[in-house]
Amino acid sequence: MSASVLHRPGDSPVHRLPPQVKVVAAFGAVLAVVATPREAFWAFGLHLLVLAAVWALAGVPVGWLARRALIEVPFVLLALVLPFTGGGPRTEVLGVSVSVDGALAGWNILVKGTLGVLTSLTLAATTHPRDIVVGLQRLHAPRLLTTIAGLMLRYAEVIAAEARRMRTARICRGHDPRFLWQAGATARGIGVLFLRSYERGERVHLAMLARGWTGALPAPQGARVGVRRWLAGVSPALLVAVVAGVGLWTA
Repeated sequence: MSASVLHRPGDSPVHRLPPQVKVVAAFGAVLAVVATPREAFWAFGLHLLVLAAVWALAGVPVGWLARRALIEVPFVLLALVLPFTGGGPRTEVLGVSVSVDGALAGWNILVKGTLGVLTSLTLAATTHPRDIVVGLQRLHAPRLLTTIAGLMLRYAEVIAAEARRMRTARICRGHDPRFLWQAGATARGIGVLFLRSYERGERVHLAMLARGWTGALPAPQGARVGVRRWLAGVSPALLVAVVAGVGLWTA
């Protein structure tokens, strides 16, 4: 997937925040959402209001986020099945018998998964992937992790372009991906793409070693982030944490 699919360029206060601040804020918000008791229904509504305020400040349309949140559809399907397959006490809802524990478990998966996906999409929409890697480096994340992420971002477009060329070549030779019996050719094409990507990676690695590659990306340079910017950036996550704390206290 291209970086432009998830990143929405802009010049809002959220876009201008240092990437390490946004990474910490997103991570803290997700942790607070996970810690919120599933019975505190009101708390999840407040979490969503905090996210909506960030969207408004960043100028990110709700519809733009909703289309990209479809990635969680498998988890939604699982959440919808649990009320009917769960054990324990059961109750009647619109004449249908459902499990109380299963319904709460499905709600827990649905609401926390949705808020987690929306938080991640908010970070991706307001921060370029390369800046996220830089932010992780400034937070002293493991060098192996940031190196792999940085190289993946550099060469994802190369692999995607190779896949498009292979698809065009197959279609020119009579391949029609709409036909079910062409699945074998598609699978073989994926295997060839893997081999070509592996061989390209070997060649790139040897070329990097010849140019003095030490195994890690260079450390990013940047000005120190002041306390005010940190507080401004993590304030939504702090609000989410306060709401989660109240939910735990009243549970």
